Amino acid sequence: MHDQVKSNLRRQIPAVSKILDALGNCDLPRAFVVALVRRKLLQIRASSEVPKFEAIIVDVRRSLDELRASRLQPVVNGTGIVIHTNFGRAPLVSEAIRAINEVGSSYSNLEYDLATGERGRRGSYVETALALLCEAEAATVVNNCAAALVLMVAHLTKRNIERRPSNTKHRTEVVISRGELVQIGGGFRIGEILEASGGKLREVGATNKTTLQDYAHAIGPETAMMLKVHRSNFFMSGFVQSPSSKEISALARKRRIPFVEDLGSGAMLATELLANAEHEPTPAEVLKAGADLVCFSGDKLFGGPQAGIIVGRKRFVTALKRESLFRALRCDKLCLAALQATVDLHLDQKAHEIPALALLQPLKDALRVRAAAISSRLERLPLKIAIGRGRSKAGGGTLPKSNLPSVTIDIVPRNSSLAEFAASLRASDPPVIGYIADDRFKLDVRTIFPHQDYLLINAISAACRT
Repeated sequence: MHDQVKSNLRRQIPAVSKILDALGNCDLPRAFVVALVRRKLLQIRASSEVPKFEAIIVDVRRSLDELRASRLQPVVNGTGIVIHTNFGRAPLVSEAIRAINEVGSSYSNLEYDLATGERGRRGSYVETALALLCEAEAATVVNNCAAALVLMVAHLTKRNIERRPSNTKHRTEVVISRGELVQIGGGFRIGEILEASGGKLREVGATNKTTLQDYAHAIGPETAMMLKVHRSNFFMSGFVQSPSSKEISALARKRRIPFVEDLGSGAMLATELLANAEHEPTPAEVLKAGADLVCFSGDKLFGGPQAGIIVGRKRFVTALKRESLFRALRCDKLCLAALQATVDLHLDQKAHEIPALALLQPLKDALRVRAAAISSRLERLPLKIAIGRGRSKAGGGTLPKSNLPSVTIDIVPRNSSLAEFAASLRASDPPVIGYIADDRFKLDVRTIFPHQDYLLINAISAACRT
C-alpha cells in the first residue's frame, strides 16, 4: 500500500520539459536551468507531498533569480565607502580598462622580448616602473597582498633551513608585535597566514604597547625575520606605544636579520590631504627607514587591480622570483596590463585621475548639485525625499580615521518599509545599494558615479511601482 501511494505521488511530479516550457526564455545558460529544475524535482521526490504546478514554477523562478543575482555584475554604490571590499575595491581608471581590452582581445608580448626575438621576462616593464615609483632597488608582483606575505615568509624561513647545518636549530621564527596580529577580510588572520607559510610566530609586547627592547629580547638562534604590519584597517589610541620602522630596521640590521613591512593600503601620496585622514606611510618612506622588503595591495589606495606588490632590496626580490611558489602566485596578463596603466599615471603625476583617489577629494558642493538634480526628478513619486548630510569612508582596510563630509539623498517610501524598498533596489538592473539610518534609506552621492545618475533615477522609479 505504501509503495502504491509513493508511485501515485511520483506520477504527479511534472516532467523537466514541462517546467522548462512554462519558464519560457531565460537569460541563463540552459544547462544551469535544467540542472536547477532537476535538483528541485529530486527534492520533491524525497518529500511526502507534491506541490501544485504553479508553486513549483514560482519556486524555480525564485531560485533562478538568486542564481542570476550571484553573477558578477556592476552595482551602484550608494554606501559612501570608496574602497569597498565587497564591491571589488578600487574602480579601475579608463586607461586600465583600455589596456585590458587591448591585451585581452589579442596576442601580447607577455613573455616575449621584441628586441631579441626570444623568450622574455613577464612583467618586466611593470616591475621597473614600480621600483622607480617606490624608490626601490627592485620590485615584483603577485596576485594579492596576502600572497606577497606568504611568499616572503616561505622564502625567508626556508632559506634559513637550507643554509644551516643539520645539527643546529632552524630559523623559522617571525618576530611580530601582538598589537599587529590583525584580522583581514573573510576572517583570515595574519598569524594564521604566517604559520601556513612555514613561519613560527614569536609574539612580542602587549596588545597596546610594544617597545624596541621587546623586539631585541625576542631575537634568538631561531629568528628568521622581523615583521611589522601597518595598522591600515584599525587604529589604537590612548596608552599605546610602538617603535618606528627606522628603529626596528636599525635593530634588524645590527642583528643581521631581514626586516619586512606589510603596508597593506599602498598609499603613494600624502594621504593627510585626503578624507581628513592621518598620514599613511608610503613604500618609499618605509624603504628609506631601512626595511628590506615592503608589500602592499594594488587595489586599495594605489587604485589599480588586485595585486600584491613587493618592493625592496634587489637580492631579496630576485630570490623571491626564483621560488617555485612564485609561479603559483604570479599575475596574469590582464592584471599586469591594468597595473601598467595605473603605475604610469602615478609616474606622470596624474594620480588625481584615478577614481578611488578622485572620490576621496573634497567634492561637497558638486555632490550637492547632483543630489538636487536627482531629487528633482523623483519629486512626483510616492516617497518623501530630502538632501541630507553623510560621512564617507575610505574603506577597504585603509585610512581607518578617514571621515569625509558628504551629501546623501534621503528617502522614506510611502508604499513599503525601508527594508522592502532597499531589497527592491538591490534587485534592480544594475543593483543599487545604500544604507538605512535615522529612519531613512540613504544614498551617498560621493560613491555614485555621475554616469550612473540616470540608472539610479530609473531604479528608484521602478522600486516605487513594485
